[in-house]
Amino acid sequence: MRTEWMAHLCGLCLALKGDHGQFARIATNYDGLVISVLVEAQSSREEAGAWRRTAGPCPLRGMRSAPVAQGEGARLAASVSLVLASAKMRDHVADGDGVLARRPVAAVARRVAAGWDRAGARTGSELGFDTAVLVDAVERQAGIEALVRTGTPLLEVTEPTETATAAAFGYTAVLAGKPANRPPLEEAGRLFGRLAHLLDAVEDLTEDARTGAWNPVAATGTDLAEVRRLCDDAVHGVRLALREVEFASKAQGRLAHLLLAHELERSVERTFAGGGCATGHGRAGHGQDEHGQGGHGQAGHRGAFGAPPQMPPPPAPPEPPRRRGLIAGCLVWTGLFCTGQVCCKDPYHDPWDGRPREGWCAKCCDNCDGCGNCDGCDNCCNCCQCCGEDGGGCCDGCDCGCDCGC
Repeated sequence: MRTEWMAHLCGLCLALKGDHGQFARIATNYDGLVISVLVEAQSSREEAGAWRRTAGPCPLRGMRSAPVAQGEGARLAASVSLVLASAKMRDHVADGDGVLARRPVAAVARRVAAGWDRAGARTGSELGFDTAVLVDAVERQAGIEALVRTGTPLLEVTEPTETATAAAFGYTAVLAGKPANRPPLEEAGRLFGRLAHLLDAVEDLTEDARTGAWNPVAATGTDLAEVRRLCDDAVHGVRLALREVEFASKAQGRLAHLLLAHELERSVERTFAGGGCATGHGRAGHGQDEHGQGGHGQAGHRGAFGAPPQMPPPPAPPEPPRRRGLIAGCLVWTGLFCTGQVCCKDPYHDPWDGRPREGWCAKCCDNCDGCGNCDGCDNCCNCCQCCGEDGGGCCDGCDCGCDCGC
């Protein structure tokens, strides 16, 4: 799963470079790769195989080549990422953030953002996707935030975010030739956007209070317990929507399921256990004036995808490639085996070429999603936490492949 995730992340980066130039690669983001993952997960194995190529060495991969995603899924992800990045850049210019408060720098940034808008729209048009819905959502965000007062429903603030992500998720079904998947994917995208926006707000709560920046949780005076309830409901709704999606196969849908069913739940747990909720205040009202308004400079700051869904960070760059011969490699392999690394270390480095390899014990539970919660090779249920305190709700009816008959 880690290798597949990196393939889509690198594919998004290279799609931005290929269509829009080197500088556009700074728009690469973790959330955008979900678009590429969904397109591939709905495509036949033959089509999915065609949407892979071997990329050359890259410093971020330790100067190694690697399989990366290509084709319409990666290009759609690039188009969405570029348009949203341009909107965020315009926001920062309008807010006068950092060096963008200087007029010459702001002028350059506006030109870059305008160029990205046109480039993203052009790629979207080539794929049949109208990026105007994304631009409209971001533009409406600022107006909605300007009207927020204490007591305003929090979901009114997240609506533009939800609309944009619903459109992007839904169009993956069109690209994959699965129009029946569009409604459930739009619902999953809507809730994904809501969750990204809310988690971003909670993570920024302490810092925004310190700087006086606008924050939706603080501006609406929403209790953090209510924010947590909205997040949990969104996670549950995404799972229900995914049950209605027809992936090409369980294997191809596994990464999408891991990201949208399991990883989102972990994101909520990590966020509410972290700095955003460590303030010790049931209500977030710091940094507001007497009308419940803070510095409105952050209007629209979160864009349509918000903060990353707390994906695990990319693995550390691998060690430089080893070019061992057959005998030397066999000797190293024997040492790895005798010390248990081949069985239990995940990953261990291949004794011949140095590439990360999955430990044997990681494969003992067929179709495990790699969540790392196995108690042992004979307890596959714990991989998906099927028998948790929620009575099996986590994987009830899911396609992760675990045997939940415990």
